[in-house]
Amino acid sequence: MGGFFGVVSKGNCTMDLFFGTDYHSHLGTYVGGMAVCDPEIGFDRSIHRITSTQFRTALESAAARMKGTVGIGCISDTDPQPLLVCSRLGNYAITTVGRINNGEELVQRALKDGHTQFLERSGNRGVNETELVASLINEKETIEEGIRFAQEMIDGSLSLLIATKEGIYAARDLVGRTPVVIGMKEDALCASFESHAYLNLGYHTLKELGPAEVVFITADGIEPKLPPLPKKRMCAFMWTYYGYPTANYEGVNVEASRNRCGRMLAENDKDKNIRIDYVGGIPDSGTAAAIGYANASGVPFARPFIKYTPTWPRSFMPQNQNMRNQVAHMKLIAIDELIRDKSLLLVDDSIVRGTQMGETVDFLYESGAREVHVRPACPPVMYGCKYLNFSRSTSDMDLIARRCIVELEGCVPSDERVHVYADASTPEHAAMVERIREKLKFTSLAYPSVEMVSRSVQVPEDEICTYCWTGKE
Repeated sequence: MGGFFGVVSKGNCTMDLFFGTDYHSHLGTYVGGMAVCDPEIGFDRSIHRITSTQFRTALESAAARMKGTVGIGCISDTDPQPLLVCSRLGNYAITTVGRINNGEELVQRALKDGHTQFLERSGNRGVNETELVASLINEKETIEEGIRFAQEMIDGSLSLLIATKEGIYAARDLVGRTPVVIGMKEDALCASFESHAYLNLGYHTLKELGPAEVVFITADGIEPKLPPLPKKRMCAFMWTYYGYPTANYEGVNVEASRNRCGRMLAENDKDKNIRIDYVGGIPDSGTAAAIGYANASGVPFARPFIKYTPTWPRSFMPQNQNMRNQVAHMKLIAIDELIRDKSLLLVDDSIVRGTQMGETVDFLYESGAREVHVRPACPPVMYGCKYLNFSRSTSDMDLIARRCIVELEGCVPSDERVHVYADASTPEHAAMVERIREKLKFTSLAYPSVEMVSRSVQVPEDEICTYCWTGKE
């Protein structure tokens, strides 16, 4: 995953760029970078690893010396970015968000033509995907034509920013899986992945790009390059997990959508006669849904866990699975008074592998909890994401739902059988949920349906991507 931010200004854009990019730090902890262009001296760039330090600390000295009227920055959880490119279309800086599933095929296609080459990355990690995107763009006669060509050639997803000395090209993914929003203030415009990233910088929202829409931004305004396409598949997991509470996608706030989901979960439980002392959220992305559940049910909200925020990152970030588990454990500090002899209902954003939630519940029982009921804020994750790398799973069998299906079936099931288990109306789905509950030792477990998620994010079901839950493209 990752996020980007770009600024075009009539003055020096560097500090707006620095802070706007920093507001995307919740989306990655691998590398952060900025590139600016001064009309007289050209491009300047700085990239730093942020695995052990924050973006703001790593890039602060660079931001103080950099100067330009056009700039783009990024937080990347995959490749070093932004890249500086010298091409037949001119010199530019580029940063991307997305995933390329057919990268090796596209690389071999380019090399076969004999007109390009790529930098080799250490550790046999292949080609930088942003460099591959630039190569595809450069095959066409204009940058906007090249962007559309790259998006059509890529199996996966692609949103991007390209900075030239005149301005910034901003392009949203072909079916809008990820957001791109334009902000404006006097003498400057910005392009951002997250809509909250520019508010404290004095910008107001001008427009959100539609699927496949491409615009060119200058300090004086926006020039349409390619119109939006009708098909939309915005990633629903952006509201459920990835997005920061203050962000809006498709005009719908993340915190409010999570709160609505919690209320719906409570509504589903109203006739189940569950006696609980407290409703708690697994911080941070489970908290808003837990508050919604508590408000709707009348059961007090409490925080049996407090997240130690000064040093611990989001637990999906570290590259190593053991480190991710350690981070998940170390960052949450329990409060005995709110746990011992209590019946708790916990709301989390999701259950993916089940490792972290299983360990959390074990710890609660060891700490004296009487019961632990669990309500994820999204349906069972049945498929690894093909578009955004929200999970680092290398196999669908890393997912607890798939492992439980294999146990129930006695073999690795066909795709058709997996689809049956993904259907919340089937007895197979109910059996899978019960098996997950047993394995993780929950007192009770209930998931929302895809239809409930659609209502909570207030976007029609056919306009959100639900692949990880349903397998539907």
